[in-house]
Amino acid sequence: MSPALAAPKGGGRGGPHAKLDNELLKATSGPADATQKVIISVNPGCQDAAVASLQRHGAKLKARHQSIAAVSAQVKAADLADFEADDCVRSVSLDAPVRAHGVTAAVSPQLRQTLGLSMPVGRGSLTAGDVGVAIIDSGIAPLSDFGGRIWAFYDFTSGTGVATAPSDGYGHGTHIAGLIGGSGKGSSNQFQGIAPNVGLVGLKVLDSNGQGDTSDVIAALEWVTQHHNEDAYWIQVVNLSLGHPIYEPAATDPLVQAVEACVRAGVTVVVAAGNNGWNADTQQSGYGGINSPGNAPDAITVGAVDTKNTATRDDDVVAPYSSRGPTWFDAYAKPDIVAPGHKLVSDASTSMTLYKNLGNSQNAASNGAAMLSLSGTSMAAAVASGTAALVLEARYKKFGWHDWDLDIGSSPLPPNTVKAILEYTAIPLVGADPLTQGAGELNAAGAITLTQAIDPSVDVGQWWLVTGITPSSTLGKQGYSWGQQVLWGDTILGGDVMYSNNIVWGTNIVWGTNIVWGTNIVWGTNIVWGTNIVWGTNIVWGTNIVWGTNIVWGTNIVWGTNIVWGTNIVWATSTDLEALPEPAVVAPPPSWPSTDKPL
Repeated sequence: MSPALAAPKGGGRGGPHAKLDNELLKATSGPADATQKVIISVNPGCQDAAVASLQRHGAKLKARHQSIAAVSAQVKAADLADFEADDCVRSVSLDAPVRAHGVTAAVSPQLRQTLGLSMPVGRGSLTAGDVGVAIIDSGIAPLSDFGGRIWAFYDFTSGTGVATAPSDGYGHGTHIAGLIGGSGKGSSNQFQGIAPNVGLVGLKVLDSNGQGDTSDVIAALEWVTQHHNEDAYWIQVVNLSLGHPIYEPAATDPLVQAVEACVRAGVTVVVAAGNNGWNADTQQSGYGGINSPGNAPDAITVGAVDTKNTATRDDDVVAPYSSRGPTWFDAYAKPDIVAPGHKLVSDASTSMTLYKNLGNSQNAASNGAAMLSLSGTSMAAAVASGTAALVLEARYKKFGWHDWDLDIGSSPLPPNTVKAILEYTAIPLVGADPLTQGAGELNAAGAITLTQAIDPSVDVGQWWLVTGITPSSTLGKQGYSWGQQVLWGDTILGGDVMYSNNIVWGTNIVWGTNIVWGTNIVWGTNIVWGTNIVWGTNIVWGTNIVWGTNIVWGTNIVWGTNIVWGTNIVWATSTDLEALPEPAVVAPPPSWPSTDKPL
């Protein structure tokens, strides 16, 4: 498991305001009558008491979040100290504004081919017709590409889900839906999604400007957790192409905890890594920019690849804007994989905000249908979600459903298994490290092949291969070997991990448990943390800089026990920190890129 990092001294979770995240800490020194949107996490059995306390303070209650034992509300900054002092309160987090990640110009339809899928879909192809995918975003427009396949639509922008007709004023969710499951009908099969018969459940949390509240996203995730295995929805995959900067450790981040609860219920959750991988001014790439909830250990966190519009992988590179790991506070190894996400064409309507505002990204199919070409990890996450749906259907088509499927939720494969399959069959990109590309670039053809070779007739948690398989795939008429690696906490699992009843296949495993097997991830020597992420590769950082109480960034790094990651990095126990200078306060990563950067 990745060692836990403490927050900077004097603030955040590690200082005198141990219950406040970094953003709320700033509010304590501001105007007392200023209002703050917050999510208050409480101890078991304390939710009613928390609501009563909010009422006494005259706060405006927004929603209860049962799955994560929290309430969201609007409170005065002057009252934060009272809530922090309450024994019932575990932590107080900003109800942060979330935004869609993604934007740029056009490309021809090479997406399916680079994943090893036919174009257009041929007879007998997997189309994910038995799988439901929930898209938590700005909505889904009822376009011809989705005819009859928007199984349900709920608007959560008011804090609670309201059933309504499908719509999308912004356009981001529709673009995501097209990449996941557009049938191609609207473009006469010129542009087709990854899983063109998948069922879509639209959960609207973003307004016509692509913005919303974290608490609304949590409410949507809780709805999925509660209803995913009902016949009307049958949700097996959730796509989250949105997020906010990381303000606190994953263990107290309410959005992360909502994601983890959804995964524990048996749903595969795919999350965009974020587009904070570069300096907006210099466009140099840097590390540590993963957004929340991309820091959720059990989510499939996806970065973006520029395929250069070719089906082969030889010229593929991780997009410079794609967020790199490690995650802030916890130093989790993210992303898990990368997928095509640069200049991808998908569905749009001329009335949508994105279409009207992004003239250079407007596109048209050969039949004149309006389309948009967008870039970002949002798009990459959608591609991975569509692939996950195909993987789940591949298991169903090969072996059928079993009674014990319901014991692990609606999914024919546990989420950890889906994640491991996508990682193991991914194709590593030359010159990219694990914090940039995870296990490698998504390989849909290989993931389907491996899934169909897994024997589900044995007990759940012991997936055995039916026969030996060749760990390679042909993409663009060229063969590529699978990476055959699974990122597990701070360790790369390799070799025969897929060929035995390993702990990876369990149904109730927290991703990143303390397993030692294979080769340790090497961070390298070019990751520098300071008041901002330091961009570029040749930075002279100076003398020792201490972040929190457990890590020293500078000429030497002290952290953990008896592990060496990279060059000139020393790991030791926290007692070695006693002689070090007083820590410098380190801020979170830079906030959102400007609006002309990828979504």
